[in-house]
Amino acid sequence: MDPMSPSRGRGVAARLSDVREVWSLAWPTVVTMTSYTMMQFTDSLMVAQVGMVELAAQGNGGVWSWAPMSFLVGVITLVNTYVSQSLGAKRLQDAASYAWSGLWIAVASWLVLLLPLALFGLPALFRAMGHEPRVEELETQYAGILVGGGLATLAGKAMSNFFFGIHRPKVVTVAAILGNIVNVVGNFILIYGERGLPSLGLPGIPGTQAYGVAGAAIATVIGTFVEFLVPFIVFLGPKLHAELGTRSAWRPQWGMLIGLVRTGVPNGIQFSNEMICWALFMSSLVGRFGTDHLAAGWSVLRFMHMSFMPAVGFSVATASLVGKSIGAGRPDDAVRQTHAALTVSLAYMTLWGIVMFVWRHEMVGIFADSGDVPAEQVARIVAIGGTLMICAAVFQTFDALGIIYTGALRGAGDTLVPGIATVTLSWGLIVGGGLALVAWFPEWESTGPWLAATAYIVIYGLFMAWRFESGRWRSIRLLGGAPEPSPGLEPGGSGSVGSGS
Repeated sequence: MDPMSPSRGRGVAARLSDVREVWSLAWPTVVTMTSYTMMQFTDSLMVAQVGMVELAAQGNGGVWSWAPMSFLVGVITLVNTYVSQSLGAKRLQDAASYAWSGLWIAVASWLVLLLPLALFGLPALFRAMGHEPRVEELETQYAGILVGGGLATLAGKAMSNFFFGIHRPKVVTVAAILGNIVNVVGNFILIYGERGLPSLGLPGIPGTQAYGVAGAAIATVIGTFVEFLVPFIVFLGPKLHAELGTRSAWRPQWGMLIGLVRTGVPNGIQFSNEMICWALFMSSLVGRFGTDHLAAGWSVLRFMHMSFMPAVGFSVATASLVGKSIGAGRPDDAVRQTHAALTVSLAYMTLWGIVMFVWRHEMVGIFADSGDVPAEQVARIVAIGGTLMICAAVFQTFDALGIIYTGALRGAGDTLVPGIATVTLSWGLIVGGGLALVAWFPEWESTGPWLAATAYIVIYGLFMAWRFESGRWRSIRLLGGAPEPSPGLEPGGSGSVGSGS
């Protein structure tokens, strides 16, 4: 029987050993994947000390800077899939070439897409949104700086997905921690300048200028550059070069590039489409009800990011493990690993849902009750955010389904159907459903669009669960041919690429 054919359910229930295996790879991946979100969360928290207009602008600028980059990140994420499948198939000599392919995609897309967008596209986009003049000015600054510095983000994703693929995520974890430290220090210096933060008794640095929202963006770019630089130095170091020839694999391998792009584009569309829909959701649907609704919505979204990004870390770890198991011709192992990751993620995100519901007003108040904001405005933002937080609490469990199963499908190379489903559901429910509820029930204000978003996450999670459990991914062959062992580099063995950090 074909080793990739369905096993009719025998031996695919998650075992405790599967949970341990997933956890050993997932925890450093969770720290890493939470890094950029933590930077955005820190930016929001520190910018909120300046004012609610600045908080709304930073939120809009952040989501619209990430929307175009998310497509490219989605493509580059497939480095993990190809590298992990190469690990499982014992074709480790291909791993470095796939990493360089991701780097070449990062450089080319930054030159051709991101720089023109930062200089010309984003200013026109924000003008068309019709926000308050001060909000428009600040969100344009924030987004432009992040997109202009996007090369660091894209190159960092190529490196991180390479290390995820060879099951050495701790290298990237160290880089993420350093990057976030740099971001916090940079934020304090560049946002507040010599004034510092008197409300917390923190003096500034004499002679430094306060750049506000723009300073937060600059600090984030510097932090993401640190996140790229650390693993890149390790990548070019003597140990990995001796094992994989990382320094000599820099020349473009067109076959690998084409394969990476072909499989990665549907994944990139899935990533970016959802981000664009959420950006429209916040900027146009929620934003039409005013700055208080925007500030409340961004407060909720920041906690949402903190809730689902650890699950995204488990999703990335799942993709790595599924890819390795499929490369080795063991699809039932892939199923068990997916179920193990799902068990942990369901428990984690369901707990988050309970926390969001019980302490919803206090959580929103962390952002609203800061800076020189009048008490009545704080109360209004907290009331709006408390209602929106109920929606976020309801869909946490279903979000875990979608996140984990999407990662498992990506590890198997099944990106086309999930991409089509994401486009269809997100535009139909987040945008279309949100517009309908705004038109039919305007008295619901921003709660209407959030109800539509809740419906999207529930249906998306159920669809991805069905797609994976149907087993259709078992027929996909990304690498083709029989495994070609690399002498002395057995996956998981002592001193191998898969042996640890």
